[in-house]
Amino acid sequence: MATTFRASEHQHIRYNPLQDEWVLVSAHRMKRPWQGQVEPPLLTTVPRHDPHNPLCPGATRANGEVNPHYEGTFLFDNDFPALQPDAPSPGSSDHPLFQAEAARGVCKVMCFHPWSDVTLPLMSVPEIRAVVDAWASVTEELGAQYPWVQIFENKGAMMGCSNPHPHCQVWASSFLPDVAQREERSQRAYQSQHGEPLLMEYGRQELLRKDRLVLTSEHWLVLVPFWAVWPFQTLLLPRRHVLRLPELTLAERDDLASIMKKLLTKYDNLFETSFPYSMGWHGAPMGSEAGANWDHWQLHAHYYPPLLRSATVRKFMVGYEMLAQAQRDLTPEQVWTWSTLGPWVPFSLLFPQGIPIIMTLRIPATWVFLGTQELTPSSSGYSSGRSHQPPHPTCSPPVSSVS
Repeated sequence: MATTFRASEHQHIRYNPLQDEWVLVSAHRMKRPWQGQVEPPLLTTVPRHDPHNPLCPGATRANGEVNPHYEGTFLFDNDFPALQPDAPSPGSSDHPLFQAEAARGVCKVMCFHPWSDVTLPLMSVPEIRAVVDAWASVTEELGAQYPWVQIFENKGAMMGCSNPHPHCQVWASSFLPDVAQREERSQRAYQSQHGEPLLMEYGRQELLRKDRLVLTSEHWLVLVPFWAVWPFQTLLLPRRHVLRLPELTLAERDDLASIMKKLLTKYDNLFETSFPYSMGWHGAPMGSEAGANWDHWQLHAHYYPPLLRSATVRKFMVGYEMLAQAQRDLTPEQVWTWSTLGPWVPFSLLFPQGIPIIMTLRIPATWVFLGTQELTPSSSGYSSGRSHQPPHPTCSPPVSSVS
């Protein structure tokens, strides 16, 4: 008798039409015990202001410049840029196997807030809205000269962030990076074949299927992509057809600030930690080609968090992932199902006096993904970096997963 396929039990591969690649899904591997690396707990405290921190207001940076006493966002040139505007060209190649081309650009750093002990989910919606406006402004400014403007945030030491001060980076380049080129080809080909933007149709399908939606609002969707690689990866999409950040309306910017706060609070609630991730915005190319037809593009943001089983156990992209293709242990539907089964319970009830009752009640940790309550360093306790491992859904969930 043939075995019935169940995505939550049987390995399979899934196609990512946006980046033209495949991912191996092996959900049954979540049953294996973890004996690998455990990350160290977070710093107990982060000082609100450190005069020696080069990102703080009034601090002196490596190049001798003194930061202003800023009270909102602060944008400045990266003191150690990966791209410079006046780099010489390497010249022509003498063999097709040894090609090099010119790479020029600028790199900037944007501080979100003057305090070092806050993160985006701990900021108010108006403060996050100011960040959105700053993103749109710098995109427009640099996009007038460069075809690609990459805004990205690495949050947490686990993602290579060496400075806890809330900030992101903006790299503008004279070329389209590899991922941008793949997304350009894929979106152009899809519209040519189907007559509509790939991500517009994908958003509509996810709204209809409701298998992977995390948050919805008047103007935005947050979902776990069908092709997600990272355990709790999400995709942030506008409902309206929008090519670039500067084109967002005032209402869409307000709504974006609100849904970002909810999403990032959900992440922090998941393992009761300041959730690490790398995120970034992708929009239609700009520069001298800004006037071309880019209607096949749709603005979107990727969130790639590394955590897998707890605040101290992460997903590693090594071995097979580096030499063959991406692989994940938890299906996107399992992430969604386990994160939306139960009612939201505030941490003040789950963790009185810091006791991890969630372990006693055997509530899957991802249920807490429902929570959108504001966390603060004093009320949540997550800044202490608790390294307990809440029970991850290594056994069957109370409701069947999508098959």
